[in-house]
Amino acid sequence: MSDNFIPFALPCLGEQEINEVVDTLRSGWLTTGPKTKRFEEDFAKFIGMPHALAVNSGTAGLHLALEAVGIKPGDKVITTPYTFTATAEVIRYLGAEPLFVDIDPNTFNIDIHKLAATLESVSNVKAIMPVHFGGQACDIEAILALARQYSLKVVEDAAHALPTKYKGQMIGNFGDITVYSFYVTKTLATGEGGMIVTANPDYAERIRTMRLHGINRDVFDRASSKQPGWYYEVVAPGFKYNMTDISAALGIHQLQKANAFQQRRAEIATQYTKELTDLPLCTPYLHSESSHAWHLYVIQLELETLTIDRNTFIERMNTAGVGTSVHFIPLHLQKYWRDRYQFEPTDFPIALEVYQRAVSLPIYSCMTNAQVKRVITQVKQILTEAQK
Repeated sequence: MSDNFIPFALPCLGEQEINEVVDTLRSGWLTTGPKTKRFEEDFAKFIGMPHALAVNSGTAGLHLALEAVGIKPGDKVITTPYTFTATAEVIRYLGAEPLFVDIDPNTFNIDIHKLAATLESVSNVKAIMPVHFGGQACDIEAILALARQYSLKVVEDAAHALPTKYKGQMIGNFGDITVYSFYVTKTLATGEGGMIVTANPDYAERIRTMRLHGINRDVFDRASSKQPGWYYEVVAPGFKYNMTDISAALGIHQLQKANAFQQRRAEIATQYTKELTDLPLCTPYLHSESSHAWHLYVIQLELETLTIDRNTFIERMNTAGVGTSVHFIPLHLQKYWRDRYQFEPTDFPIALEVYQRAVSLPIYSCMTNAQVKRVITQVKQILTEAQK
């Protein structure tokens, strides 16, 4: 790959992160310890919630969250098919069943009207798991109203949504539990990792126990206590989901830069929208009541006016030295979900149509102005040449 190739995504790490990791290595404390505790405290303060619990992935966080709110075999959990498989697979971890609801054609978030209709017609639903697609908030107030009406729990998949606000309030302050991802491509990157936030102390205590083998004292508590640290009790069949201090060392400084990262991503998104408006594509819709984390910048190609399809466009961008991606291949098209539930492609027509037109352009905070300009130039050139 050429040195001039613009990747689809790139973590933006500085000397602060590097020095903190080196300090962690020199300390001899590599697993869950003081750096993880500091990261959790900083994150709780940043979001404005009393409890933040670090885990080794957003997927682990979603699993723990559903377990904490009491999802059992045979229960149904509503979510969207327009997401990564992790959102739905954690429901199956617990023996429950995902119930997919199609998306809004503008925001690509779960369609509130279809959600309401589904709740009227289906029984045994225990929770709703909305996904804040791309970094734009769902209509969370409407979701919470429906949850109250039907006595449901709300677990928010906020893997894309740091730092996103809804009506001026940070995502993380609405549902019963909210889960973030710190995968390498996310707006806050620790390589692998995630965070769970909640206002409920019982949920927090259950998650704290279940993230480390169901042990009632975590390893840092036992090591730092003045009392003998060897004794512990296993109180549940838990999991191995704890974050390491190496990951937390990255997260501490990434979090300090989160607002600056978001501002830079917003600048890039604004430039894209300004320069690409007159082309045969649709730029992202911005909901007036949501700020945007800009984890993704997804364009929709107007294929009816083009001589190429979406895949050819991606190939030509790659040849021109620009990485792109597709978010997402809807779950009902994927073999496991399709075969298990006997889905047809048209069962979720909006998700299908959006997918067929979608291309995610590079957007990360350390992109240079020259790189942004190159992306715009290549999009313009390819689509102009491909117009009918």
